[in-house]
Amino acid sequence: MNLRHVGITVRDLEKSKRFYCDLLGFEIIRQMEEKGSFIDSISGLNDVVVTTVKLKHPDATDNGMIELLNYKSHNTDSRKLFINNGGISHFALTVNNIKEIHKKLVNANVDFNCEPLLSEDGGAVVTFCRDFEDNLIEMVEVKKKWSQF
Repeated sequence: MNLRHVGITVRDLEKSKRFYCDLLGFEIIRQMEEKGSFIDSISGLNDVVVTTVKLKHPDATDNGMIELLNYKSHNTDSRKLFINNGGISHFALTVNNIKEIHKKLVNANVDFNCEPLLSEDGGAVVTFCRDFEDNLIEMVEVKKKWSQF
């Protein structure tokens, strides 16, 4: 079994595309407007109209993607979640040069919990940031092959 994608409901689709594409280097694989009985059924909502954008990073070694969802038909009630909230609290990206990415994102006014830090076991350098919709993202640069987390 493989992770197919992480879905992120966003209020400002263009701003979110800038974050994931311009700042993190993801590419748009597909963008489409969805509506009708199929999307109503699988979402559990009525009269859905949603723009979905599938994003993939060119360096990805698996099939995992990020899917941005912008609902035109329904209010997107969002709240800033913290890592100790119930449910999905964050997702993690494996990166190649965390210090360079950190600097680029800080220059773009992206909020971080801390500077990139070496994990206690020395296996990875890790930090957390928030995208422009306040979603928490863990960034991990693996330093030792045995460290998968």
